[in-house]
Formats: sequence, structure tokens, C-alpha cells
Amino acid sequence: MSKPDSLPPRFADLKREIAASFPNFQENATKAWGEIIAQLKVVNAEIAEAGPEYIPQIKFDDLKRLTAEEIAKVKRRGSVVIRDVVSDAEALQWKEQLREFAKANPDAIGLPEDNKQFFMLYWTKPQVEARSHLHLLEASTWLNNLYHTNSDVTIEGVDLSTPLTYADRFRIRHPGSSWDLHPPHVDGGTIERWEDPAFRQCFSSILSGNWRSHDPYDLQGRVAASTSSETAPTQGTLRVYPDVLLANSYLILRPFFRPTLLADSPDYLKAETWEFDISSPDFPGILPRDGGYYGPRPTPELHPHLELEKTMTSVPKVYPGDTVFWHADIIHAVEHEHTGTGDSSVMYIPAVPLTPLNQKYIERQRETFLKGECPPDFPKGPGEASFIGVGKADDILAPAGRRAMGLPISVA
Repeated sequence: MSKPDSLPPRFADLKREIAASFPNFQENATKAWGEIIAQLKVVNAEIAEAGPEYIPQIKFDDLKRLTAEEIAKVKRRGSVVIRDVVSDAEALQWKEQLREFAKANPDAIGLPEDNKQFFMLYWTKPQVEARSHLHLLEASTWLNNLYHTNSDVTIEGVDLSTPLTYADRFRIRHPGSSWDLHPPHVDGGTIERWEDPAFRQCFSSILSGNWRSHDPYDLQGRVAASTSSETAPTQGTLRVYPDVLLANSYLILRPFFRPTLLADSPDYLKAETWEFDISSPDFPGILPRDGGYYGPRPTPELHPHLELEKTMTSVPKVYPGDTVFWHADIIHAVEHEHTGTGDSSVMYIPAVPLTPLNQKYIERQRETFLKGECPPDFPKGPGEASFIGVGKADDILAPAGRRAMGLPISVA
């Protein structure tokens, strides 16, 4: 009898298909698995010792003056705090406007339902303004340019210096509250990381055993994140596993190995006590939901070598005008407890470059904005057209913000 979260038998076929498509897959994957586990032990200790300081912190005004070493650190750790992107006064004004919007529109959908803190709202005036702020767009452009294509490859319709706006929600988390809505997870694709041939190509170096050469910033295959309060560790802030190379390498190979010992064995974490196995349909951390799948959801039980209990790292203390960005492949979560005295408030503003697929999405999103409806990527709800204080096109702050929203730029 299958477990409720069991995956269908065809996923065992998928594992065999992947194994057959890479020469000497078992040998190379087993060697890589041992190397990754050994490196995780070293890096996990460094992360745990450094704590929040392990996450790079950069001033907005210094973005164009960073050394190659500093940029490499941001890319490897897959997360960064960019300080003073907007003034604290401006960010605090946005937060107060968000709070007033929620009060003026009590029918707005939010979670938890009896104490709303995470709002399914996309088009409030402060959100529209923040997304179109020139400094936010400049920070997004800098982040987008961390990505690249091979020097001999040109991808039609891609411009990393033209940012686009992806509308998302906001959170005003109250102090003293527990939060179970965002446990450790990865946003950038579920089972398609393995199942979709184009997406799988992003991880081909890992699957071929050359995990150290994996480049999470190579756009090929992929052409297919701001705070508004003062929030410190233990105050309901973001937590990340700050090593995108190791996290990707481990998560991609994990489905091909199983433990031979019980979890309480002193040798449980040793690479040699895990054996290559492609007979099972399980992809640990990938779970069925609503006819599809979600995850990866790494857990200490399913992904013990990540040592998430000590490596999920709270971002350093952030102030109202700071932003926090993380790579789409980064394992991230929201702290379970908020032990501070003030709220932990966040507007989610991803960094999105111009690509053909992104442009098509922006055009669809533009229509939902103009109609006050939920954006295409999100569940359909009542929309915001009838709400008091909803944002309009006139609230966009700059011509670049209009371009980012797919709107025409007026010429004086």
C-alpha cells in the first residue's frame, strides 16, 4: 500500500532514464555524492560558526564598485543584503500605507484568516510605487547581470539590463506569533528539475559527476526578491541555506541514493553508508498536491547532510530601506518564532530580467493590473478593483517602471 505522499511508479522510470542518459552515471554520481557530503561537512561548520554574518552585506551605493572576489562571494552564497536602497522614511511610509490599506479593506484575503498578516494583495499604491522606484530597478538590474550566457551563445530577446516587474504579495507579521506557512523550501521548480529535459540541462554538470563546475547563473535552460521594517534574527526574518552550489548539487543527486543504516547510527551520515538506488520512485522533498507537485521541501529527516537545524541562517539585521535577495535555487524559510517587539514587514519584489517568456508574462500581468485582478501566476480571487486605495498606472514612479510593467512610456 502506497503512502499518501508517494510518487507514481513512472518516477522510477525517470530515474532510470536519467541514469541511461549520462555515461557511467552510477560511478560518477557515487563519486560526486561522496565529494559533496565531505564538502558539506566543512561548509556547514563554517556557516554555523559565522551565523548571519556569513550572508554578504553591500551598500547600494557600492554596487558598481565591488571587487571580483566580493561578487563571487555573493554568487556562491546565493543571497545578499543590499543596504539603503531607499530611504528609511520612504519605506516606513509605504509600510504605514499598507497597514492602512488592510484596515480600509477588511475583506482582503490574508493568512491566518483570524489574524491576517500575509496578504494576497498585489496592486496597492505602495507596492506599485516600490516596484517602480529607480533604486529598486537599479538593484534588480545589478542582480540580473550576475547571470550570463556562454560567450559564443546569444539568446534572442534577452536583455539583463532591462528589468521587469513581477507582482507579488506583502507580509506584516506581528510580534509573538508563530509561523508555519514557509518552512524550508526552494521556489525554482519542482519535479521538472529532473523531468523536464531543458530544465534538467541546468544541472547536467551535477548529473555527470562534475558538480564543482555547476553554474547556477548560466541562463541557458533557465530562460524559461525587499523589506520595509527593522527586523533582526529571531524577529520573524528570512532564513537561508547560504551556498547555492552545494545545495543544488546535494538536492539533485539525493533521489539516487538511500541510507543503509538507521538514522540513529553513528555512521549514518558517512557517504559509504548510502547506496546508489534507482528502483524507487521517491524524490525526497517533492510532494504531490492538487494533481501536480510542490517542493523541493528539504527536511532534516530527508536531507540530513544539509544539517538544516544549524545551517538555516537568519539574515543579518535589516532596516526599513534595505533589501534582501536570494537566488531562485536557494533553500529559504521564514523564522518560526518572532520574539521581537515590532512587526516584521516585507514586500516581495523579485529581480526579473527581460526574456521572451518573461515579456509574455508581463503583458498578461499588465492586463490584470489595469483591471485590478490577481496576477496570472496566483490563485484567482475577488481582485482589488473595488478596494479603497488600489494603485493605478499614474502611481508608477518612473518611465523605467512603466517599461517594467509593460506599459508605454510617454514622450513629452
